[in-house]
Amino acid sequence: MELYPIKFEPLYKYRLWGGEKLKTHLNKEYNKESIGESWEISDVKGDETQVLSGTLKGQTLKQLIQTYKGAFLGESVYKIFGEDFPLLIKFIDAKTPLSIQVHPSNELAKERHNSFGKNEMWYVMQADKDAELIVGFESEISKEEYLKQLEEDTILNVMHHETVAKGDTFYIPTGRIHAIGAGVLLAEIQQTSDVTYRIYDYNRVDATTGKERELHNDLAIDAIDFTYYNNFKTNYKKDINTTNTLVHSPYFKTNFIKVQGEFIKDYSKLDSFVIYMCVSGDFEIECNNKKYSLQMGETILFPATTINVRVFSNKADFLEIYY
Repeated sequence: MELYPIKFEPLYKYRLWGGEKLKTHLNKEYNKESIGESWEISDVKGDETQVLSGTLKGQTLKQLIQTYKGAFLGESVYKIFGEDFPLLIKFIDAKTPLSIQVHPSNELAKERHNSFGKNEMWYVMQADKDAELIVGFESEISKEEYLKQLEEDTILNVMHHETVAKGDTFYIPTGRIHAIGAGVLLAEIQQTSDVTYRIYDYNRVDATTGKERELHNDLAIDAIDFTYYNNFKTNYKKDINTTNTLVHSPYFKTNFIKVQGEFIKDYSKLDSFVIYMCVSGDFEIECNNKKYSLQMGETILFPATTINVRVFSNKADFLEIYY
């Protein structure tokens, strides 16, 4: 069977901090409460997304890679990752704050969990008034001072709090303490990993278990980067009908594209799969003489064999992601 642009069936994840914006803002369809995450494209073991429609309907991401190998991933990507998809693509809705957390490096994650590390990025799609993210430290801090603040339950006082609005983007490398605040809806691109060390969780009790969630401070202390940075937000251009560099890291590359009218992408020299995440408006896609549509909150993956993609829209913004 021939490969084609693929939409996957999202996996909806209960989170004690989840709200309703995935449904009200992104038109997701589910009947559960407190859904905090929509996993759009996932190869996490036990949580592999399946093809939504077409001749490949029902096949998992893993099955596609096993069948099509480099034609699906890109030959160079397949040489590095084999049958593992390198990225996990999500939309996240935080009705209440997430825990203060940190992710281990590739080396630590491999040693402790036989997993990739979790370098990630956030693109804010909507934020309530005064909504904020926590990213890094507010000022220089030693490991000893950090542990003292943790012990005295004042750790929030030394975190950097940043009020955010639509379009704000943050790269979160492994080792950087972070948290999504209440009232934020965002797109998240990350390495394929589900390893998180919780540092502080507001002493909350999970209604499903009746207990406070586990903290991982013994593991986290060796994972934290205590370096102070004076700027965390990503600066980028928003020029119309062009490819604006957003976050280019060793783990993924993301560009911001604002379409008005027609825009053509040539992938003939790119040896990688490509993902579009629609973060505003809606648009039509023409690829291999077939048409597809994407609206805000939808994601589509183009296999590495894709040569040209034509995009049409009155007005839309999307993230372009590849390895």
